[in-house]
Amino acid sequence: QVQLVESGGGLVQAGDSLSLSCAASGATFERYTMAWFRRVPGKEREFVAAISSLDGSTFYADSVKGRSTISRDNNKKTLYLQIHNLAPDDTAVYYCAGAMGGYLGPSFAWYHHWGQGTQVTVSS
Repeated sequence: QVQLVESGGGLVQAGDSLSLSCAASGATFERYTMAWFRRVPGKEREFVAAISSLDGSTFYADSVKGRSTISRDNNKKTLYLQIHNLAPDDTAVYYCAGAMGGYLGPSFAWYHHWGQGTQVTVSS
């Protein structure tokens, strides 16, 4: 089993950049597709970005494409997300998630391992 713990959230100003981390426990982290989702109270979780377990292929939501980078360090068992030019609409709780089987996409139903989330608040 994989356990996930997010960190790096906080209060930032519009236009700033932010780096989030997700620390994983377990010996098979490198076999999981990893992804970031975010959620605002009252709404369903929104896909942000995903990265494959094998060749490092990435997939981004249109809302962050061009200003975000998802990466992973399998030796450190850590997933990262960098977002530049943050805006108030980026305010949300950010979750990291893992999926088995090589899935790479936005459907949260395929992600069976979730962290507890880290709050990101962007002031205007």
